[in-house]
Amino acid sequence: MWLPVAGLPPRLTLTAFTGAGRSCILGSGAARRKDVLARNRRGLSDFHPQLLPSLGFGDSPSWVSKCRLEPRRYITSPRLAETLVRVLRENREKTCQLFLECNPGPGILTQALLETGARVIALESDRTFIPHLESLGKNLNGKLEVVHCDFFKLDPTNYGTVKPPIMISKMLFQNLGIQALPWSKGIPLKVMGIFPIKNERRTLWKLLHDLYSCTSIYRYGRVELNMFISEKQYQKLMANPKNPNLYQALSVLWQVACEIKLLHMEPWSSFDIYTQNGQLEKPKSRESLEEIQQNLCLVQLTPRRNLFTDNLTPVNYDVFFHMLKQCFMKRNAKLIDHLHSLSPVDAMDILKKTKKKEKMKITNLYPRDFKQLFETIECSKDYTCKWLYDDFMDDRIV
Repeated sequence: MWLPVAGLPPRLTLTAFTGAGRSCILGSGAARRKDVLARNRRGLSDFHPQLLPSLGFGDSPSWVSKCRLEPRRYITSPRLAETLVRVLRENREKTCQLFLECNPGPGILTQALLETGARVIALESDRTFIPHLESLGKNLNGKLEVVHCDFFKLDPTNYGTVKPPIMISKMLFQNLGIQALPWSKGIPLKVMGIFPIKNERRTLWKLLHDLYSCTSIYRYGRVELNMFISEKQYQKLMANPKNPNLYQALSVLWQVACEIKLLHMEPWSSFDIYTQNGQLEKPKSRESLEEIQQNLCLVQLTPRRNLFTDNLTPVNYDVFFHMLKQCFMKRNAKLIDHLHSLSPVDAMDILKKTKKKEKMKITNLYPRDFKQLFETIECSKDYTCKWLYDDFMDDRIV
């Protein structure tokens, strides 16, 4: 069985598309599109961002200023912080006492975590909170470290140089002395935070790519996420054939990759939203008022030890992503029809090996069935070309 090793290089050659006998690209201009894919595929380019010394606010590039304008939710209730600490204790792997807290703001949860004896690394994107956070760490013998960093902007792919709060995870973790653990071992660290208000879905896709490719934070092992997300997004995350209207590629990929637990639900009204200039933001529209009446879900996402096999690896995961996106683009089609369009491998033989019926629809397949389907095609030995690849789907999020 193939297992990822801690320290796996972040940029891997995608042999599924460049190697002989793996896939066929259809349509005119295939060579040109293949070249574009090679350049644009996330985490596979030769582009290496470099860190710049921290500048003053007046010297910040425009793209950093835009990051600051996004309002964020913060935990400001000691009661909620105590509840979360209790929930995390009940579901915490005892050997891991390292928390990476994303945008702690006033540090209410930070202080509660420190009181349990945990080591906390506070990654705060807003400088106005940093002096107060640093004061919490006094006389704690290094139990708290504060870094001007935005967790949700780690490892950008579109800039040649970066400066705080934008950072490269490899350099950040090296400076913090965080050691990698092999994938088969325990949890190296736990991440605690609240997903960005306007970019939950995009953040979930970015983390999926990092997880399946063993890049960014997942270079260090099976990092556990403990994140607040909207109730609506959580329902999509956990969807399966029993609720087909919510079921999608994102649902399959997260359920295949992680053990998912709902730890706690909290009304939106329990969280305060502040802009980057420290002003409390109030709902401005009917839609915002409706959102506040909903819940945020604290979800624990723990990568599975057995995620990777001989046939699903950080090298060919993109093919798995593509297969799922293609399938859910025509979600009401029969499995047999998708097999004909996805692979030249004998469709009836695949159905026989996976014990699936010819008339079964895509939305009747559970996440584990999709993984089995992919691995069955990947391990077919009688075909040099295993995938028919149409790249119009590559940059679309479905």
